[in-house]
Amino acid sequence: MTDTVNLPAYAQALGIALHEMEDGLPILTVDFSSDVEGRPGHYHGGAIAGLLENAAYAALRSVLSAEGRETKLKPVNITVQYLSAGKPLTSYAKARITRKGRRNANINIEAWQTDRSKPIASAVMNILMA
Repeated sequence: MTDTVNLPAYAQALGIALHEMEDGLPILTVDFSSDVEGRPGHYHGGAIAGLLENAAYAALRSVLSAEGRETKLKPVNITVQYLSAGKPLTSYAKARITRKGRRNANINIEAWQTDRSKPIASAVMNILMA
């Protein structure tokens, strides 16, 4: 497994970056800025969803890369739960792969700010590996 994560242009446009690797999985981060602001002083829901989605893809790519698998990832669905408002602070996200088969993966993702035990959003995502 590598300690670098190649993020797509969409993630780069939002300012999402690799914070660190933990247990072989990436933790992504995004700093608060006008690019991710919705109502004044708060993250836009789409920016939070983008962070969660990119964390899921990054985790799955890291695991597949470690297995020597290069595959095209296609989203099947994503369900986001917004748990509290994102304040003008740095946000973090980490995904956990709950099931990975030959063709499908199920992933849980959480985003937090100052306290990891108090997530601001979570998501469940299903990805087709074509």
